[in-house]
Amino acid sequence: MTTVPAVPAVASHARTPRTPRTLLTDADIDLLLRLIDLPTAGPLETDEPARLWEAQREYARAATGFTVVHHEPADRSVLDRPGVPTVVRAAAGPGFLYCQPNLVLRLGPAQARTVMFNVHLDTVACHEPGRRDGAVVRGRGAVDAKGPAVALLAGIRDAVRRDPAIGTEVSVLVQAVSGEEGGALGTFGTRPLVESGFVGELNVFCEPTGLRYLPRATASATARVRVAGRGAIDDRPGDGHNATVLLGYLAQHLAAELTGDGGGHACVAGLHTGNLHNRVYGTGDLLVNLAYADEAAGARLTARLEHAVATGVDRFRAAFAAVPELARTAADAAAVTSVHWDKRDLPALAGDDPWLDALMAAADIPAWPATEPAFTCDAIWLAGAPAATAVLGPGDLAANNAHADGEFVAIADLAAFADQVSRLLLAFRAAPGRPATPG
Repeated sequence: MTTVPAVPAVASHARTPRTPRTLLTDADIDLLLRLIDLPTAGPLETDEPARLWEAQREYARAATGFTVVHHEPADRSVLDRPGVPTVVRAAAGPGFLYCQPNLVLRLGPAQARTVMFNVHLDTVACHEPGRRDGAVVRGRGAVDAKGPAVALLAGIRDAVRRDPAIGTEVSVLVQAVSGEEGGALGTFGTRPLVESGFVGELNVFCEPTGLRYLPRATASATARVRVAGRGAIDDRPGDGHNATVLLGYLAQHLAAELTGDGGGHACVAGLHTGNLHNRVYGTGDLLVNLAYADEAAGARLTARLEHAVATGVDRFRAAFAAVPELARTAADAAAVTSVHWDKRDLPALAGDDPWLDALMAAADIPAWPATEPAFTCDAIWLAGAPAATAVLGPGDLAANNAHADGEFVAIADLAAFADQVSRLLLAFRAAPGRPATPG
């Protein structure tokens, strides 16, 4: 999962006390532990082999009543499409896609009204074996997102038991994807599956949201501000271009200039020129990430960054033209500085769907507060689709140590999510069809 702002502890999210029904069985916990014990961090995260084929087969075997309708890696042509991050293209050597397949399961006829659930079985690096520790399960992927994936199956199973129309008059699709972590942004996982038609009238992306549904997902653009000049020895620093000083100046300038945009925000991030003390580094990179809530804000922020780099270069030239050690850097700053985009022009999901709100209310699932910022996940690939889309899942990325040592999930939170899935499917079964134009 991608970076998410911290939210309060899960217990504070509930609107009214609700005791989840006990939908998770010992077999479900055993399945979760087996999935956790299969390392599934992809090649963007680690050099260790990803056992995603095994994990997806294990998951498919546990999905009672489902049919496997797709289980293969994406075609290599997906990597040549707009929006694919530079880091993905750079890493995509032989076997890159083959070791990261995608699984789609279907319950019910293809022509029936459909709910699609998306879960990712890839994880971040630093594998931690699974273990049950009283009321929690620990291990890499426990909350992000193998735990939600297992709870999802338990919830679907309960809905089928409670209403036989689930799986006959209502179909359920489950996408169990790779390529969510590591900065891949679903470009060879969720995106090609969505474009192949594996979607529903309702689409739910299972990510930790504290059991609150989130109808929005931000996107981001990553700029690489690059200085490509000539280095020099420390005894004659004025003979070269000092990328460290120039990029350091631009980092401060951008931090001040890229503020105050209500549709997004900037994160001035990694800066690298070199590691030694006795030379002037003539080359280097500064990374800036721009998160935005809609495409208009994204276009505005990317334009602002390019303008801010140009004004920063101008100010640097004026500030250091008379400094002997930096005069050459100042004079040539515009010529040696450029902006490259590691990713840009990605869609953002801007949810405003009264039908979805009514459905979630009928299922007694609380909403993510409008005042809290959204986050980035694979739900962006449903932006603009004639369907309802929400992000929903148990736990909290920060509180549950996702992407960090000691990742865990409370079994009670998994049970609560399974109960939500069951209620949501039953509410969908009873709800009228979603209008083509919400509202």
